[in-house]
Amino acid sequence: MKHLRIYIAAILLAAAVLSLSGCSSEQSGGTAAQAADLMVGVSPNQISAKPADAAFTGNMAEFSIALFKESIKESASVGENTLVSPLSVMLALAMTANGADGETLAQMERLLGSGIPIESLNEYLHGYAQRLPNADKSRLSIANSIWFRDDGESLSVRPDFLQRNADYYGASAFSSSFDSQTIRDINDWVNINTDGMIQQILDEINDELLFLINTVTFDAEWQNVYYQQDIREGEFTNISGAVEIADFMHSRESVYLDDGLATGFMKPYATGGCSFLALLPNVGVSLEEYIRSLSGEGFLETLGNAHRAIVVASMPKFEYEYEIEMINALKALGITNAFDEYTADFSRMATTELGNGNIYISKVLHKTFISLDELGTKAGAATMVATAPGSAPNPEEPKIVRLDRPFVYAIIDNATNLPIFIGMVVGV
Repeated sequence: MKHLRIYIAAILLAAAVLSLSGCSSEQSGGTAAQAADLMVGVSPNQISAKPADAAFTGNMAEFSIALFKESIKESASVGENTLVSPLSVMLALAMTANGADGETLAQMERLLGSGIPIESLNEYLHGYAQRLPNADKSRLSIANSIWFRDDGESLSVRPDFLQRNADYYGASAFSSSFDSQTIRDINDWVNINTDGMIQQILDEINDELLFLINTVTFDAEWQNVYYQQDIREGEFTNISGAVEIADFMHSRESVYLDDGLATGFMKPYATGGCSFLALLPNVGVSLEEYIRSLSGEGFLETLGNAHRAIVVASMPKFEYEYEIEMINALKALGITNAFDEYTADFSRMATTELGNGNIYISKVLHKTFISLDELGTKAGAATMVATAPGSAPNPEEPKIVRLDRPFVYAIIDNATNLPIFIGMVVGV
């Protein structure tokens, strides 16, 4: 017996570098050294965690949809499938914000928290991450690390910065010579923390002083699996109008979505902590037009208005990876000082020993991978299925949702309806 599993990994890499007006740091020569663990002797404190209330949930929803809309502006025009993890981006930038001050911090707080101060946002994110579902058949894991250049003269890390990120984000911290061994160490850390799905995030190091890295991995089985007879070949009309052949997975679902411009369905994962949802724009509504209409409030309202119905659903198998440099998107959303070598203020993160430079963010790289595919399992595991509660006979006509043209999808946390991942499929 076979069933479907979904593998997703997201990485956000933010690199803060020292600008030296044309001067560049030389990489260390000689024998490469292993990274030194800066967290030796630093243990997390007992801290408070805020529950995900309406203020936090509304803010996260707005951030998630705004980030998705900005990130796909170029991709939609070239017909590229996209996927971002708002959670990954939020966590990496929140860690970075713990080292910011002045107007740089104020801009980051406005985007990340809609005015929620970083101290409170730390507590919200800590509580939210701790409560995310994580079980054998529906696994969601998060890892964070910070890597500092150690060449004896460039950087002095502030202990409070390390302590805050250890307390709220469980972040590891390493000091390294930023040579070829460091590249291997960082890539090994990424490879391990994404279960091998993303094997490389870094291919060279230039003037960078530090890297902040977040990984989010998701590995879940469907609550109701697909059997061989549920999979049939069909046609998918891509964003350019060309017809592609794909394997479609057919099922009957019990949650129907309709926001006036699109219809869709939700399909739960094992243990019921997370769900997959898809929204197909109505005929006559282009994908770009539909995405422009999205908002965080509207997204939560659509899920809040979901109702039980028999949904005859079909969706194609798909697999792809996606990579985006996010600085332009974040600038459009209101963070500008952090990326400017003259106005950035990360004085609460570290100090430099060189008087003619300033720490600023030079790169925000986001890489994702998703695959919807069949994997073989034992029959017992595949039949451990719980039907959705309350699925009594429904007198309504079945709803039909066939994802045979470009659509939006998301992986959501059922407790808050917040998207952990959100993307669009424009071709298979």
